[in-house]
Amino acid sequence: MDTIDAGDGTRRAMPGGGPFNTARALARLEVPTAFLGRLSEDVFGLQLKDLLVADGVNLELASFGPESTTIAVVELDGQGLAQYKFFVEGTSAPNLTMDMVPREFAPEVNALHVGTLGLVLEPIASTLFELVARERGKRLVMLDPNVRVGLADDDDYRERLLSVVAQSTIVKASQDDLAWLCPGLDYEQAADQILGQGVKLVVVTLGARGAYGAHEGYRISVSAPPVEIVDTIGAGDAFGAALLAWLHDHDAIRPDLRLDEEQLKAALDYACLAAALTCARAGADPPRKSEMMVPNN
Repeated sequence: MDTIDAGDGTRRAMPGGGPFNTARALARLEVPTAFLGRLSEDVFGLQLKDLLVADGVNLELASFGPESTTIAVVELDGQGLAQYKFFVEGTSAPNLTMDMVPREFAPEVNALHVGTLGLVLEPIASTLFELVARERGKRLVMLDPNVRVGLADDDDYRERLLSVVAQSTIVKASQDDLAWLCPGLDYEQAADQILGQGVKLVVVTLGARGAYGAHEGYRISVSAPPVEIVDTIGAGDAFGAALLAWLHDHDAIRPDLRLDEEQLKAALDYACLAAALTCARAGADPPRKSEMMVPNN
């Protein structure tokens, strides 16, 4: 759960967390989606569960336990940009172990989306690293590192993230993520370096400036739709979900991902729209498919 300043000296709790937001966004975009993670049995955890179910997310792969719900304290600056402080010790989100993961996914599972705190906190980090190594080549793997500095030793964290990068089909990262992952390189150079490791598509989110995509011989920049920003909470998650949703809708989800230039631009435009719509309302409230009106998409 995200706790956010309510403007009257109190804080309000709002549902959040990268995998949770991404699962809801995918389901709202009418993509068959399952949530694989650990939820608490406390009041917040039950609220998160009910919201996933209400949006159509399958919870057959989720597990539930007595740990309290993981909390993020969110601070917003004057432009609505969010900074986070996490309370994770003894909470639910980190406690996904490999014995909670099915030994084999059903054939219809064609994509695996991983990232955020799951790649830094234990034991879930080790679980996800093992899962990606097991599933690479079998289905599309999309990584959103969403780097959180200060929760682990920087060198170890960077090394482990880069190992997952090299096993991913798609890497979607912010400009700041890439600056931390690839010191000394601008985001275009970092994207090229990552493509050189066998990744099929690198997408860089640039905030109000839109996004950049690198895939095979194509390098494309797209603009973000102008909106009045309420806050940026969940915008990156909505972007990643919409990118996957576009691939799903165009029968393009496969480990050997291949798009032409027009398709890449259309996918980036669709993802930018989802992020912009999320920024235009409070908290992580991703759009539904009926709101995603992009011409020719």
